[in-house]
Amino acid sequence: MDPVRRRHLRRTGGWAGAVTAALALAVTAVGPAAAADVNNASNSGFESGLSGWTCSAGSGTTVTSPVHGGSAALKATPSGQDNARCTQTVAVVPNSTYTLGAWVQGGYAYLGVTGTGTTDVSTWTPDSSSWKQLSTTFTTGASTTSVTVYTHGWYGQPAYYADDISVQGPDGGGGGDPEITVPGVPAGLSTSGATSSSVSLTWNAASGATGYTVYRDGTKVSAVTGTSATVTGLTPSTSYSFQVAAANSAGESAKSAAVTARTAASGDSGGSDLPAHAVTGYWQNFNNGATVQKISDVPAAYDIIAVAFADATTTPGAVTFNLDSAGLNGYTVDQFKADVAAKRAAGKKVIISVGGEKGTVSVADATSATNFANSVYSLMQTYGFDGVDIDLENGLNPTYMTQALRALSAKAGPDMILTMAPQTIDMQSTSGSYFQTALNVKDILTVVNMQYYNSGSMLGCDGKVYSQGSVDFLTALACIQLEGGLAPSQVGLGVPASTQGAGSGYVAPSVVNNALDCLTRLTNCGSFKPSKAYPELRGAMTWSTNWDATAGNAWSSAVGPHVDALP
Repeated sequence: MDPVRRRHLRRTGGWAGAVTAALALAVTAVGPAAAADVNNASNSGFESGLSGWTCSAGSGTTVTSPVHGGSAALKATPSGQDNARCTQTVAVVPNSTYTLGAWVQGGYAYLGVTGTGTTDVSTWTPDSSSWKQLSTTFTTGASTTSVTVYTHGWYGQPAYYADDISVQGPDGGGGGDPEITVPGVPAGLSTSGATSSSVSLTWNAASGATGYTVYRDGTKVSAVTGTSATVTGLTPSTSYSFQVAAANSAGESAKSAAVTARTAASGDSGGSDLPAHAVTGYWQNFNNGATVQKISDVPAAYDIIAVAFADATTTPGAVTFNLDSAGLNGYTVDQFKADVAAKRAAGKKVIISVGGEKGTVSVADATSATNFANSVYSLMQTYGFDGVDIDLENGLNPTYMTQALRALSAKAGPDMILTMAPQTIDMQSTSGSYFQTALNVKDILTVVNMQYYNSGSMLGCDGKVYSQGSVDFLTALACIQLEGGLAPSQVGLGVPASTQGAGSGYVAPSVVNNALDCLTRLTNCGSFKPSKAYPELRGAMTWSTNWDATAGNAWSSAVGPHVDALP
């Protein structure tokens, strides 16, 4: 729950000409290689480190995450006047056509070839948070027996990653990587969970596969790089047949044996017994000067209690929970568990929050995603938590956090509560990683309670700048989420419970209530008025129940009944 650090805008001037020139290059799609073709590049997947490759100014290294195929990939970082150029000399056959390809991720990435004896070519892509395939073709001259293949980034841009580089064509005799063959059929396909609109699948890895294609009733519905997927957009109470095929640059395997899964009945997901309008409060598992509470002390006005926070472990992605008994006046684990059970018996939801100002949990690969899901589910079983809150203020990876949350949902079932508490900057655009994650898991998402504080001025959905601490700030920024793809029932207003609860952005409970009225009824608005009412708006959140108690529970006493009375 810390202040937002401003991000600098990207420079766009110095390299405009290079971008324009790169766009003019002809790019062809990669197709299956001819039977006699081989990959003439050596160590194309960087499984042997940088063997066979030379990177300028020591800019290159190999990493184990992210990777596109195998267990390693190239990471090259531009610095100063160096664009992180990595090269390999590849033996080729004269008067022959080759397909040059690579998978890239991260900052601006370029792929090209020189010394062809005809026309040297290159292609590029802007920065990307997921793997993209680059491809182009070239023809060798009458006396050309070798070419130089290269990748590079761009000045001042972040590091780029490259993997599975190929120079596919006639064998130049240079001892390149073996010819790629179509992978085998994936085995072990099974369903790992279902909601009213989605089915989650898992399967065993197939040797040589760089990705997998998922089929629903014989029709391709998604392509993934891991061994799990969740098919969304399904009809409640309906049976579907699923298959999966393995793929790489040589083609796609036959489809696996089919499995059948049936979606749940309508309304069976996302905490079906949660009130239509809900109040969320964070409960502090530490003493920072606010009133020390037991879970049993939290007022009944709170429908969702987020226990702050889970702790990171030495295992990547995994979390644990350590009750601060000493800081909470001797509150024992047994008392805590009993209080959680009592709240749940009273119809309340108690969830574990992951992150916070000092949170260091990182879910950046498939392994850490699995660790996250397994560890959070273990905490749910141990303490009786109804779900999880994602409050990662130091960034998240939408690909792997999505994978982690879907795996957790498959374990916990359709009644799992899933909330998020992004900072304002994280929800300014649907291209942001937090917004992407929320949309990725929309079918299992309960509510996003964005933090409308510690942020300074921000843009509203009308493109105007609004200052925090006003009804316009709350309504115009909520509008971005409402128009960006979240359901109204998945949007809540996150505010401090008192002036001590945040560095800036506190508003009186009456302002929160006015914002709720504006969004749900189009009444009590400020200068900004939404284009329509959103009566299904979920409600409001506060940091924290402890700071609320310090102020005599003034926030929950005013906002709680108002939320309950929303249309």
